[in-house]
Amino acid sequence: MTSPLSEVTAALEMAADPEAAVVLARYFKTGPGEYGSGDRFIGVKVPVVRSIVKPYGRVPYDADAWLSLLHSAIHEHRLAALLAMTYRFPRADPAEQRRMYRCYLDNTVFINNWDLVDLSCRAVVGGYLLDRDRTVLDVLARSDSLWERRIAMISTHEFIRRGETADTYRIALILINDDQDLIHKAVGWSLREAGKRVSRRELLEFLDQHAAELPRTALRYAVEHLEPELRRQYLAR
Repeated sequence: MTSPLSEVTAALEMAADPEAAVVLARYFKTGPGEYGSGDRFIGVKVPVVRSIVKPYGRVPYDADAWLSLLHSAIHEHRLAALLAMTYRFPRADPAEQRRMYRCYLDNTVFINNWDLVDLSCRAVVGGYLLDRDRTVLDVLARSDSLWERRIAMISTHEFIRRGETADTYRIALILINDDQDLIHKAVGWSLREAGKRVSRRELLEFLDQHAAELPRTALRYAVEHLEPELRRQYLAR
């Protein structure tokens, strides 16, 4: 298979839809002062981007080619580069995985919308850290970058899949006073998944201690799967 740069770019251009681009730009808040300010869309939806890049999971990660896409001003180009990482990562040997992980963390300035974070960090960051020291997540959680803070939180979903929740609760506490709604949603979503997939008891213990501190959005996400009466009790705090 040849270098992905020209092939993927051409395929994305063929799939582009100007009307969808307008809708996506509005949905991902690209207006002045919004969190996605200045981002450019060409109108390719996630399933189509996935179908274009999935075959590249079978070949070694070509960092030079994919970084050219990751550094693009076009959102779907960056998404393609990140999804290519997620398809390749499980097949890569430890040395290649480390290169991909370092490449990811060295380029977080380009991973700059919530879908880019959510569709990639679990596989690459969470996947790399499964059997390694995870204190890098604490560093990311204290970053000035909204997107690095979200990476820290969402990456713990990979641990939740393995039945581990300690990192989820630790990072949630670091972010409990964050002032960004996108972080509140990430925290609440992560807490909910920890409670649903691993231990309801652990989640309730956490909420008993911290429900009153959690931002309203985070709390609402965290309890949305609980019984109505129990949900009302926590929201009343």
